[in-house]
Amino acid sequence: MKKTIITLGVIAVLVIIFLAMGPFFVVEEGTQVVVTRFGQFITSHEDAGLHFKVPFIDEVIVYPKLILSLDGDPEPIPTKEKQYIVVDTTARWRISDPRLFYQSFKTLDTGYNRLSDIIDSATRMIVGQNTLNEVVRSSNLIITNHAVPSDGETETQEIRELEATSTTPENVQKGRRQLSLEMAEEARKGITDYGIELIDIVPRQIKYSDEMTESVYSRMIKDRNQIAQFYRSQGEAEKAKWLGKVENEKRAILSEAYKTAEEVKGAADAEATRIYAEAYAKDPEFYAFWKSLESYKETLPKFDTTYSTDMQYFKYLYSSEGR
Repeated sequence: MKKTIITLGVIAVLVIIFLAMGPFFVVEEGTQVVVTRFGQFITSHEDAGLHFKVPFIDEVIVYPKLILSLDGDPEPIPTKEKQYIVVDTTARWRISDPRLFYQSFKTLDTGYNRLSDIIDSATRMIVGQNTLNEVVRSSNLIITNHAVPSDGETETQEIRELEATSTTPENVQKGRRQLSLEMAEEARKGITDYGIELIDIVPRQIKYSDEMTESVYSRMIKDRNQIAQFYRSQGEAEKAKWLGKVENEKRAILSEAYKTAEEVKGAADAEATRIYAEAYAKDPEFYAFWKSLESYKETLPKFDTTYSTDMQYFKYLYSSEGR
């Protein structure tokens, strides 16, 4: 009995020592592990749970199982027409085969660096094979919108032709989305034996280089100034046309008003003449007397000296008979 207790105690101590040596390890959710022995691959575990290893001999290397992101370094890249643009990409990837990944890179940082070089190379190749329009645009929507006036009115043919030759970009055959797919496809050719799955590559930012920015802005300013000058010329022509129309209408109105005024004056003069004739016919002597008085009122204040009053003009003023 005593011997049995000692034996159980020894076994318990050995079990405790064995457990203290760490023969088990846990694979967490979202991770995968590679077990190596003296630097050589032994096995890998991608499912979460408890697993066994040889204490002090086996080493457990943990890799993420989730989708990872990799931001590239912004760098100037020449397009097909030798125009330099700065392309900043981001990629999504994950470790699909931990054994191949370990054999290729050992550490996650080494894998990042190698994948970054492959993506940069693929980006440079695809961008260099395509024009600037293909890289920066995804569709021809800008041309479609450009063809329709914003106010819904039909522009003149001259303005449409001017804008078409100076500002309308070329048609896009592929576009940025298609080029992103081609970048990813080109990059996948270099990672087939690395245990990496490249999900996609997306140009996060594309901008002109400093040298090209000034040239592009200058061209845009020149194009806009040219169109603005055309609009100003059109406006001046319309202004001259409307001013001429207003002047013609003004002259027509004044002419019609003058005609009407003259007709009214003529009618008034005729009426006055008729009234005078009727008055004269009723009493010619009194009419002559009244007209003479009106004449005296107008002319006498202007005479400084009168040398003789013995004349027909003063017959009603100085006549002893008073007529």
